[in-house]
Amino acid sequence: MITVSTHTTTQAFRAALLYFHQQPSAQHKQYQDCITYHSDGLLLVQAGKVLACGDYSSLQHLLTDGIPLTRFDNKLLMPGFIDSHIHFPQTEMIASPAPDLLPWLENYTFPTENRFSDPIHAAEISEFFLDELLRNGTTTAMVYCTSHKEATNTFFEASHRRNLRMIAGKVLMDRNCPDYLQDTAENGARDSEALIQHWHGTGRQLYALTPRFAPTSTPEQLGRCGELAKAYTDVYIQSHVAESQAEVKWAAELFPNSRSYLDIYDQYGLLRPKAVYGHCIWLDETDRGRMRDTQSVAAHCPTSNLFLGSGLFDVAAAENSQMRYTLATDVGAGTSFSLLRTMDEAYKVARLQQHYLPALQLFYHCTAGAAEALGLAGKIGTLAAGAEADFIVLDTHATPLLARRSSTANSLEELLFAVALLGDDRCIYATYAAGACVHQRAE
Repeated sequence: MITVSTHTTTQAFRAALLYFHQQPSAQHKQYQDCITYHSDGLLLVQAGKVLACGDYSSLQHLLTDGIPLTRFDNKLLMPGFIDSHIHFPQTEMIASPAPDLLPWLENYTFPTENRFSDPIHAAEISEFFLDELLRNGTTTAMVYCTSHKEATNTFFEASHRRNLRMIAGKVLMDRNCPDYLQDTAENGARDSEALIQHWHGTGRQLYALTPRFAPTSTPEQLGRCGELAKAYTDVYIQSHVAESQAEVKWAAELFPNSRSYLDIYDQYGLLRPKAVYGHCIWLDETDRGRMRDTQSVAAHCPTSNLFLGSGLFDVAAAENSQMRYTLATDVGAGTSFSLLRTMDEAYKVARLQQHYLPALQLFYHCTAGAAEALGLAGKIGTLAAGAEADFIVLDTHATPLLARRSSTANSLEELLFAVALLGDDRCIYATYAAGACVHQRAE
């Protein structure tokens, strides 16, 4: 029985409603067993959480006097997007030219991150970055900060003030980087532990241990990171692996006793549930099997991989090996904050390898699929009762071209496919976090 409290503010939203409860695939001919969809739905939110979600006709009796009803006619309401790999300090260096990953890091990334020693700059970029996420319908992200402890604190403070569900961490680097960004194995571990104790579980904030990638960490630093991962079993781990062939070769030279690039992290106890590794392009079947067995997650970043020419993530191989993967923007090598633009490129990357990704599967990977991969199923990525009320309102007629295409769609799959292939930030009519409107598109 649903009880509407008279002591807590309740909100009601009427629109078409969509969320997922298992992964669709190209083999599904009928999607009813994978999704919940109401063409005329009602969402009730109370105290920042979903109270009820269903057909308007079956829930309208709960609309007692005093409950404000917001109507989104001809709109689609669904869970907020989840971005599993993004760099907040790289916001203003997006679209910086470079022939490959390593010179891009040296010429743009490291100098840009140096500016985050200034707390005023860190605060300004934190606010702009969060605005961009919300404008693009992203309500949760797994965020790389810089090697500056205070800049990481600043990011968490900005997210906490907005009551957003964010996962973030201070970057660890103690070699092969400029002196102005380099920490030590001991200092990095000490700072990380202090940040864990301060922020992990504070409000909606969660912490991720964040070695940038194996080549910029000594064995000692990776060892200290593994010790922290063992001591704090519920924190996240994030890093990069097997992004470019030059990077893979460099890692092999630095860690000659490791079977593969991924094996470096495995040797230090850094593969496990809630461990998310960006890119995972140049993995072999043994690596993918190890990712599957440890329940580690690959963050597929198609716009970044295409931009840097790093390679093509093999979706078919990932699915065949039952390795978990999510979609991610990887700003600033990624060229858009929009997960709709990311879906577009993910679809094309798959097609280049003769694999087909249905639109419903793309949306799943940015909502319920990402939530499950991050150990947050039932909390975010869904509109089911009890979930945190993070949701977006999609305008499927946001542009003249999209409106014309949407008007001819013969199924939900066709409609979502058009939005994924033609949509961008203009499709995000509104964004809500914990039931509060945190972005409204300007008309």
